[in-house]
Amino acid sequence: MEQVRLIVAIVLSLLVFVAWDFFFVDKQPPVQPTIPPAEMTERKPAPEAVPELSRRTDAVAVPDRTFKTITVQTGLYTAEISEQGATIKQFVLQEYRESPGAEAPRKVLVSKSNPMGTALVGFAGDSGDPGDKRFTTDFSGEVLRVHNNAESLAFYWQGDDGLVLEKRYSFYPDSYRIGMTVTVINQSDRPVDPELLITMTNPPPDSGRSFSFRGPFMYIDPSIKEIDVDDIAETNEYTGNVKWAGFTGHYFMSALVPENPIETTVRLKLDTDADLLLSTYTQPTEPIPAGSRHQYEYALFFGPKRIPVLTEFGHNLDKAVHFGFFDFIAKPCLWLMNAIHDHVIANYGVAIMLLTLMIKILFWPLGNKSYKSMAEMKKLQPLMADIRKRYKDDKKKMNEEVMRLYRTYKVNPMSGCLPMVAQIPVFIAFYNMLYNAIELRHAPFLLWINDLSAPDRLFQFDLTIPFMAPPFGIPVLTIIMGATMFFQQKLSPPPGDPAQAKFMMMMPLIFTVIFINFPSGLVLYWLVNNVVSIAQQYYITRKTA
Repeated sequence: MEQVRLIVAIVLSLLVFVAWDFFFVDKQPPVQPTIPPAEMTERKPAPEAVPELSRRTDAVAVPDRTFKTITVQTGLYTAEISEQGATIKQFVLQEYRESPGAEAPRKVLVSKSNPMGTALVGFAGDSGDPGDKRFTTDFSGEVLRVHNNAESLAFYWQGDDGLVLEKRYSFYPDSYRIGMTVTVINQSDRPVDPELLITMTNPPPDSGRSFSFRGPFMYIDPSIKEIDVDDIAETNEYTGNVKWAGFTGHYFMSALVPENPIETTVRLKLDTDADLLLSTYTQPTEPIPAGSRHQYEYALFFGPKRIPVLTEFGHNLDKAVHFGFFDFIAKPCLWLMNAIHDHVIANYGVAIMLLTLMIKILFWPLGNKSYKSMAEMKKLQPLMADIRKRYKDDKKKMNEEVMRLYRTYKVNPMSGCLPMVAQIPVFIAFYNMLYNAIELRHAPFLLWINDLSAPDRLFQFDLTIPFMAPPFGIPVLTIIMGATMFFQQKLSPPPGDPAQAKFMMMMPLIFTVIFINFPSGLVLYWLVNNVVSIAQQYYITRKTA
């Protein structure tokens, strides 16, 4: 029975080292922001560009001008929209940066290096790239500033067959929501039945290993589908009630959200020439009579994977944040951490420490029981050593005598291990939350730790260190954590088997190597957990001595 501790230790290490892939990657009706019509600033030229249609009418008159890029500025982002394709060519977040520090460039979600832009609108069977459609706009300026009221920006394209596309963006001053209304107008003399396609684009994810999913994903009621890029060649169509579809990274995402979700198909494509992933939403349409129009409403999201932001957006966009198998534990932990940060102390490192203390208090009775059992086991070590010496050649008799010893002193070796096992789901949930929470991205703690989402490195240098991922430096916090594990190991009763005892003494070193590339927020949690556990174990050991 004394081997149970060894088994639990191995299980814990394997859970930290391996279970990330298994647990952490997840293989209220929607609340819509209401924008009163009076707040929407409409452009005067729009009614002239698309007049009231009769059964027969002349083509839409759109101004012939040089195609340009219009910059949209809000307090949350800056977007550039080109008349060529009426696509979003660049999207830059104002409140997030590419790296820590006030001088770092702002986070780019859509880069100018993307040859197509994103949010393309076209028809099935179009010849050429839908991004090549040359739109004109009703906006005569170069910069559209969105401060107090919502603003709109309309683009128009006319085909040779009499079809007209109106693509209208709506921007709101304090929201990541971008409204997108697509109107298909039939100015021909016969009914048409075009299949409308809306395409989001994104560079393919890096090939490097990541513990969080990155790539195309969608919410097809009732579940999230995450599609590995390597699987697109085999399966590239997904059909169902599509709530939204787009791309996710570690901390940010983009998505197309139909305002009225319906049964439809999303097609994925890897364009190796453009080095882009394409996610195309198929809009089911009905025949449009001559002189009539159909209108379709969508919303676009480009922004951080913060649960309050996604929840406010609605349409179940908050389901994009999922902390794996123990999500139901991780999300309350995230809420508590944010509450501590917002209402107690504005430092996420301190918030992690306080939350760790709260979790330790929650499991304090289980910890007491575990450490009391360990202390009783430690008292029996001399008697157990004597039994092993006397019956070293008779394993069966040795085990019988050891069990008799447990019964005599009313010691249950399992009572020291079960409390540890009971806490494993909370450990995993807390780990996953800290690894994926955008709140910790570039969040400073103290001294050299200026990013709780990155490994701690002091005195960075060019010298390569085995098992360490760049940047290279001294992982001070991780070394201290390993030292606390070693000290805690010394407090625990050693296994009777010398080989097992040596392995157990190696565990702090193994964990230190494992944690060397973990985010400093995770290391801080484990360090505080160890320190409190040492104090609790020392107190119980002294009390039962």
